[in-house]
This record gives sequence, C-alpha cells and structure tokens, in this order.
Amino acid sequence: MSSPSPRPGGRRIPRLWLGLSALCLPLGPVTAAAPRPLNVVLLYADDWRHDTLGAAGNPVVRTPHLDRLAREGLRFTNSFVTTSICGVSRATLLTGQWMSRHGNRAFEMFRTPWTETYPGRLRAAGYHVGHVGKWHNGKFPAEHYDFGAGRITPMRHWLPQPEGPPVHVTRRNEADALEFLRTRPAGRPFCLTLAFVAAHAEDQHPAQFLPQPDSASLYAGVQIPVPPTATEEHHRRLPSFIANERNEGRVRWHWRFDEPAKYQEMMRNYYRLVTEADAVCGRVLAELERQGVLEETLVVFTTDNGFFHGEHGLADKWYPHEESIRVPLIVRDPRLPAARRGATEAAFALNVDLAPTVLGAAGLPASPGMQGRDLTALYAPERRPADWRTEFFYEHAVIRNKDFIPASEALVRGDWKYMFWPDFGREQLFHLAADPREERDLAGDAGRTGQLVAMRSRFQELKAAAR
Repeated sequence: MSSPSPRPGGRRIPRLWLGLSALCLPLGPVTAAAPRPLNVVLLYADDWRHDTLGAAGNPVVRTPHLDRLAREGLRFTNSFVTTSICGVSRATLLTGQWMSRHGNRAFEMFRTPWTETYPGRLRAAGYHVGHVGKWHNGKFPAEHYDFGAGRITPMRHWLPQPEGPPVHVTRRNEADALEFLRTRPAGRPFCLTLAFVAAHAEDQHPAQFLPQPDSASLYAGVQIPVPPTATEEHHRRLPSFIANERNEGRVRWHWRFDEPAKYQEMMRNYYRLVTEADAVCGRVLAELERQGVLEETLVVFTTDNGFFHGEHGLADKWYPHEESIRVPLIVRDPRLPAARRGATEAAFALNVDLAPTVLGAAGLPASPGMQGRDLTALYAPERRPADWRTEFFYEHAVIRNKDFIPASEALVRGDWKYMFWPDFGREQLFHLAADPREERDLAGDAGRTGQLVAMRSRFQELKAAAR
C-alpha cells in the first residue's frame, strides 16, 4: 500500500499451537479511571508501517484484534520514529532519547544508564518486569529483568528446539508472553514488553518471509495493490547515491519485489506474518481479561520502524521517507475519556514519548535525560498543552559505508519535509501537503528558496537540541 496518508532458570517454553481461527473474544468496554499504578503491556512489532492495519484503512490486511484495540483506545495517525532501524529504535523505546543521546547507532548497547530506562525505573519502583522476544541492543541484560526471554538472534523465523520440531518465532513470542502473565506474582504491578520478530524478514533466506503452515490459506489468491511510486521512474528520481544497484535498499528490493509475481507472494507472506502477530496480541489481551486486570493495564501497540513495500524502487527502511519513518500507535488506557475511545489523534507522537508515557502510568516522572513527553497530555481530561510539537528532527547513522546505507537526517513537519544527506552534502525539500508521496524534490526550485533556507535553519536548531 502507498503511504500518503537465559531465559531465567533455563525454563522450557511450552509449545502452543492455536489456530489463527481462534475466537476474537470481545475485550469489553473501557471503564472509568483505574487506580494508579497501572500495569503496562507494550506490544512491539517489527518492520510494520502505519497503514498495515485494517483500522488504518488497509483494504487487504487482516488485523481484527488490533482493530478492536483501536476501537477501545486511541489511534495516533501521525506517529513516527526518530531513527528507522531496529536496534536504534529499540534503544529509543527504552531510554526515551534520540540516537544522538543514547548512543546506539545500529546494533550495540546504548550508553544511557540502565537506572534511567523505563524497565529499570519500574523495577526499582516494585514492578515485576519482563521482556519477551527481539532485543537488538547488545547482550541481553537478564540481570535487570524478573523475566527475560530476549535472545532471539539471529533473525530466524523457525527456531530449533532441544526436543521436537522447530517452533515458529511468533509462537515462541506468544508462549513466553503468556508464561510471564501466568507466573507473575500476585499483588505486584507488572510491565511486559512483547517484542515480536514479525514481520521482519529472514534476510538470508530466499523466501524472506516465512509464515506458519496454518496461515497458507490467508490472502490466497488476493491481489495486493502495488504502490503508485513503486516504479523505475520513481527510483531514478532518488539521489544517485540511493538510485543505484549497490545501495542496500535496492539490493533488498531485488530480493523481494523486482518481479510482479514475486511481489505478490512476498507481500502475501508478509501480511501472513502480520496477521499471526495480530492473533497473538488477541490472546495476550484475552489473558489480561481472563485475569481481571485488563482495566488496570495500559496497553500500547506500536512498531520499531516503517517499511518500504517497493515505493521508490526500494525495500526495508532507514531513509526519512514517510513509508520508512511513520508507524502505527494505538494506546488503550483505562483513563481514556469515553469521548476519545475509538477516536484518532493527529498530533505528532514520537517513539521518544513512549518511555515517559509508561512511567507516567506508574505515577513516576520521566527520567531527567528523557527527551520525549507523556502522551496522556493529548487525551487527559485537562486542557491539551498549547506547546505540543508541530515538527521533529530525524536522524540515521551511516551503516557500513555510504554506498551501503548512507546517513540521513530530516526536519519533518505536517506540511513540509527537509532531508539532508550528510555523507554527500545533499538537500531535498518536499511539500507534503501537495505531494504526500514525496515525488517532487523542490530543493532546486528558485521559488522555494525562502522555504528551503527557513527549513535548513530550523533543522540545525532541532539537531543541536537532540544532541
């Protein structure tokens, strides 16, 4: 779709195999304000952009449980990451900081003290804290968690088991999450981060996206619409340092999308992984309801970055285009006013905001180094803040070398976007209000010089503030 708009004690994981046709149990109405501190469940998916939701208007993908979450919560329609790559975005989730401050530029551990992260703060405050699934920030710090199952690396969809056949990674994520919820100590608030591997590709496998056999009938025979900008012409419009066969976004496009039949099969399997993860979200929510704690729990669904579905002749993420940096965000909060349930929120929400929001749900202030803001300010009964952001700074470091994945930066507003490619000194300017697919670069337009200069100046201010 186009996007204009270890494990503690070495416990064995039970092998659960529930079909995707499991009942979509109603979660029930959101009731009046729950007492603090709230429990927290973060449903955190991978390589999943803002419009890969039925609730966001996608006419193909099936996400019934997340759609229900949106009906009972608040869906943010302008949610973005400040760096679009797995490890950095996950470090930002934990720290509430831009890459420039936390220091993870790709896959290493961030430099922010653990005591300032949201799981560190919550555990110190008496929470039972767990992490399930993908980690991607150096060695998994099991000593900092009450329950840790965060060693799913490298990125494989089928995981070998000491006994029996391999298990699919989404089933592993599900089993671990349910084990956390069912073994947590009674009477203590809890925080679970369920970090799915789905819908990340298994990059070294020819098939890329490897769903479970039970999903084979999903999307069978469905024709996936090809984005309007997924053309050779649009690829040639990119700067030459991206519009070449050495760039990793183009290499992965060849892996997945360079033939019509391949595009269809890859996207069907990608959507199958998405629907599988959605089903697990439903089971987690049903378990919270079974335990009688759903209305005492802040539930957040979001993802680590967006994903090119062939737009601009590219695959994957990294760059400042909308498809890459814009992500889904749904917040189901027992404190949400009745009038906002099932509504959407258009204010800019960033992944730096999630850590302060989680801490706020526990009645804790943000850590001093956190750069985001508590999102409840946008839906609390009190008056909305007049100073909520209307723009933000985006950054991404060079990976390996500038031919592989060059560094990129941007100033993003609702109507304009300024991109800067520091390895090449190249500027780009897009009028998003008139050109939401970013097809026409106006940086060289003499009539837009004033806009370019103003954006460049503000970009430098926000860049300095992030650092």
